[in-house]
Amino acid sequence: MQILRRLNSFLHSCENGMLFFLVIAMLGICVTQIFLRNFFDFGIVWAETLTRLLVLWTAMIGSMIAARSSQHIRIDLVERFYQGKFRNHILGAMQLFTALICLAMAYYSTQFLMLEFEDGTTAFADLPSWLFISIIPFAFFIMGIRYLTNALIFSAGKAKPE
Repeated sequence: MQILRRLNSFLHSCENGMLFFLVIAMLGICVTQIFLRNFFDFGIVWAETLTRLLVLWTAMIGSMIAARSSQHIRIDLVERFYQGKFRNHILGAMQLFTALICLAMAYYSTQFLMLEFEDGTTAFADLPSWLFISIIPFAFFIMGIRYLTNALIFSAGKAKPE
């Protein structure tokens, strides 16, 4: 059990580190672009495209972090107003429904990723676009697994997932 906790802690640190790196990279690219445009009247051609892709990666990793800590946007009427004995089962069903949606999104975004791979489209600087959108199915898969785990925890009778 201790090894699972260490692995979980390591994965959390990796996610947090990636999010930090992405935000710093976005900030650095944007500040550099503003500096170059204002003082030298030119900019980096691919900076805006890269910034958009970094926003995508930031959003997806942020979503993974929100899912792990149960701080995602949700309508929690059941949690606030229903205190009956079936509360955990209802919450488990809601988590299961969310997991199914996330796993469906992972499947369909994988299909989209395969189409991008087959088409050979590029994002910028001859880098393939599938490389940059690969975060979408990965993040939805991770979120789906986390919500599925939460559904099992709620259904087992625990009040909140850890």
